[in-house]
Amino acid sequence: MQVPLLFNPIALNSIRINTPIQAAIVDLDGTMVDTLGDFAAALNGMLADLALPAITTATIEPMVGKGSEHLLNLVLKHALAQSAPAQAAINSEALFERAWDRYQHHYLAINGQFSQLYPGVLAGLQAMQQRGWKLACLTNKPTAFALPLLQAKGLDSFFSQVFGGDAFERKKPDPLPLLKTCEALGTLPQHTLMLGDSRNDAQAARAAGCPVLLVRYGYNHGEPVEAVDTDGLLDSLADLAQR
Repeated sequence: MQVPLLFNPIALNSIRINTPIQAAIVDLDGTMVDTLGDFAAALNGMLADLALPAITTATIEPMVGKGSEHLLNLVLKHALAQSAPAQAAINSEALFERAWDRYQHHYLAINGQFSQLYPGVLAGLQAMQQRGWKLACLTNKPTAFALPLLQAKGLDSFFSQVFGGDAFERKKPDPLPLLKTCEALGTLPQHTLMLGDSRNDAQAARAAGCPVLLVRYGYNHGEPVEAVDTDGLLDSLADLAQR
């Protein structure tokens, strides 16, 4: 029988988890896969279709994390502000429906082609799997984008459950997606570890009653992850191979 892991509170960069862990909920963008290249390719394809100026990857990075609809709204507002006066006067909401259609077209066409796994992701997932933890992927990315990406990167077999940002009525940082994912896994929140890269993940976990660890890399809206309330930070998911 697999014994639930009890983290040593002074190990792994001062991780402070003292409850048995039976499952993990893992974020996707910025935690397992660096998808900024995919975002840039799809967004710039969409902007070109709308005759709007291109956007840089550096500008996109702090916009990522609250779902594709939120990202698209921010990108449209930025592009319109950089446009000629006639275009700058256009309300981003008026363009959203067409922009969303073009964004989905481009993203599905290139999904995974300009992204890569972060170092240590496979080792971390394998370590959790070997401990007998139940694993779910929970992302604010639309499910239709998340599933093909997991398959393209060889990660889909690790997860018994995959939920995108359109799976529930609300997205992270609301706790509802985590609570629903715990229900699907058949585990209690206090025994279900949230692994993410941003304050969205941490806030959702705190509200749901899940312990939470964040990776030091990732996006986090351009803010230092050290300032987020968590139970600890990881340099890599491979850190979970240590006790």
